[in-house]
Amino acid sequence: MEEALPVAECEPIAHPFMDLTVPEYAYMFGFLQADGHLAKGTGQKGRLTVEINSRDIELLREFQKLTPYYSSITERTRSTNFAATHTSAVWSLCSLEARTRLNEVGLPYGRKSKTIEPPRGDCSRRDYLRGLIDADGSIGFTGKGFPFVSLTTASTAVAAHLSDYARDVTNAERIPRRNARDDLYNILYTMEVAQGLAADLYYPGCLSLERKLTAAGSLAAWTRPAGMRAACTRRRWTGQEDRILLELNSPTAAAAELGRTVQSCELRLWRFRTGRTPMPGAR
Repeated sequence: MEEALPVAECEPIAHPFMDLTVPEYAYMFGFLQADGHLAKGTGQKGRLTVEINSRDIELLREFQKLTPYYSSITERTRSTNFAATHTSAVWSLCSLEARTRLNEVGLPYGRKSKTIEPPRGDCSRRDYLRGLIDADGSIGFTGKGFPFVSLTTASTAVAAHLSDYARDVTNAERIPRRNARDDLYNILYTMEVAQGLAADLYYPGCLSLERKLTAAGSLAAWTRPAGMRAACTRRRWTGQEDRILLELNSPTAAAAELGRTVQSCELRLWRFRTGRTPMPGAR
């Protein structure tokens, strides 16, 4: 059963639609890449839809205010595999001009989970990533009470983008790998790293799901239990170590030669091979 809701009155927008240097649009775009669906119809017809739990309907109203084109929000109640009755909120946008702009900045038509990529032009990166995490990620505390921030994605480009950004903010290195069960990337940050990343992404006054903003704020109160070993300080790579690693071309052999872990050597090789770190002599 669907129920149409009153159309929100839109205030004039000060920036062009989907100007990704604007934090609110960068966030909105990240959310749409993860949870939106852009469908083509006959001729020039088509529709963008976003369906989320009705408890988060206020976010769709914010999207409606940010969009200088007619759009509608409806609620529908149905049975699912997880609940006898589930009420969701659906935001729909049909404007060809709006759909064309969204497609231009990187929202594909049809199935998109593996093909989405971070924007190539100027973009407010942390707001874009917060949109992705609000849609397809989690933030809070593990069963053991440790802070965490995570993102699940099928896109290699998105997984690498979050890994690079989190490294810049927290110094924590991650090698994105698909899991064997469902071929997805599950990128996880915990403890102090999660606290630092959450504080950066979920800043005061940012556009976000209210419940995730609250969860992010709660991470700051956590302190490492007495007696728990602190995380190791990152040891920087030297040019000489890089040359030895590349010459040996084996994480196991390099770990023994350099007194590092196999994982550290594997990650450094991966960064060279993917171009994320320039080769020695090219810096």
